[in-house]
Amino acid sequence: MINQLYGTSLSLLTDLYQLTMAYGYWKAGKAEQESVFNLYFRKHPFQGGFTIACGLNSVIDYLREFRFSEEDLAYVGSLTGSDGEHLFEPGFTDYLRNLEFQCSIDAIPEGTVVFPNEPLLRIQGPILQCQLLETPLLNLVNFQSLIATKAARMRLVAGEDSLLEFGLRRAQGPDGGVTASRAAYIGGFDATSNVLAGKLYGIPVRGTHAHSWVMSFESELEAFETYARFMPNNVTLLVDTYDSLVGVRHAITVGNQLKERGYQLGAIRLDSGDLAYLSIEARKMLDEAGFEKTGIVASNDLDEYIMDSLKIQGAKINIWGIGTKLVTAYDQPALGGVYKLAAIKNESGEWDYTLKLSEQAIKISTPGIQQVRRFKDAKGFVADMIFNIETPLAGKSTMIDPYDFTKNKSFPASSEYEDLLVPIFEKGMLTYTLPDIHETRKRVNSQLSHFYKGIKRFVNPHTYPVGLEKGLFDLKTELVLRLRGDGHLPEA
Repeated sequence: MINQLYGTSLSLLTDLYQLTMAYGYWKAGKAEQESVFNLYFRKHPFQGGFTIACGLNSVIDYLREFRFSEEDLAYVGSLTGSDGEHLFEPGFTDYLRNLEFQCSIDAIPEGTVVFPNEPLLRIQGPILQCQLLETPLLNLVNFQSLIATKAARMRLVAGEDSLLEFGLRRAQGPDGGVTASRAAYIGGFDATSNVLAGKLYGIPVRGTHAHSWVMSFESELEAFETYARFMPNNVTLLVDTYDSLVGVRHAITVGNQLKERGYQLGAIRLDSGDLAYLSIEARKMLDEAGFEKTGIVASNDLDEYIMDSLKIQGAKINIWGIGTKLVTAYDQPALGGVYKLAAIKNESGEWDYTLKLSEQAIKISTPGIQQVRRFKDAKGFVADMIFNIETPLAGKSTMIDPYDFTKNKSFPASSEYEDLLVPIFEKGMLTYTLPDIHETRKRVNSQLSHFYKGIKRFVNPHTYPVGLEKGLFDLKTELVLRLRGDGHLPEA
């Protein structure tokens, strides 16, 4: 869909240093050297206890069209360095012209609950190609996972209430708006006001009217009556242009007119003021007038914390219109996903494992061709273990907390589990059948239902156990000690 949205090649949706590294690999004769990269994040967003994986659909769309157009190549060939000379020689642009996507990609399906350090995508293939994919894959996965997580948090508060995404006008550009609408729907929203997102992704669209509609008439009542006359099957009336409770009375008048025509007053909408008090009073007025089924929509810079507060106050809101604080991920505007080289084949055809060292333990990457095994019992999911697929697991498994080796957990060979990463591309060929967006949305709810409720708390959430399989933990420890000791990568 992203290629459809832009109608142009997106192969240059990358940072310059990906191209300069690619050029360096090509010049050094390393372009085809097989490598493995992992895409993961280090901390949950919003100080929460879970994250929703999202963006795989867009990754697939991007990779299916991954090629450099003549226009792309002409631009790359025109780039110059600090001395005014061309950065890239013509042979390199010829190489890019003939480049065919050959990577194998495994990924955790969209809508899955995931945790820090778990690879959301594992990319294996020629190092030049893997390197070119770093920036676009992070761009496509980071933002959508962030918004889907924010939406899922709001769904937890809303319960059975309706959630409407109203954020397009506040989003960061057209793509930010369309992408946020998709991710919000996957995270648990019921509909969007974004018509283009509805068209592209099959998301239900909903909308009301603005204050300008009311202000353009002589009176609020005339505005309501006119709207209901022309669109009787879509009547949600914005009642707070002047006086909210007077607006409710006018809405009731129009509701009675609709009844006479065989239609229903769908809802009223409150967009300002004391939403708890106004919704309680509005509910009383509507019920007394026989409009028990008429909904009450609330909007006005809402987020999961305000929603929770309003529910505690007894607000009678059953439809929530969320905009700015959802689509901009207002309280944390970036997930912080990273993309790290974890293995590279040497001249003997064997894997050399790699890691990025740091003075901060959280920034030390994990080597290996990784898979995530999720263990479960009769009550639900109990722990995730990251392991190296090049070291087959046999018998009992033990995982160790990567930041505290005194914390470990063992699983007997009979333990029930599933491996989360599934094949998506095999040497450039798509092998995965994408579920539709509605199935993916259901997956989020199903996934969350299998986790201990403590991880869903907003304040001091429970920490779900995630660790490294003992053999992988030992490999990482050995590499760290060697690198700290001599500053050189060990041989395989």
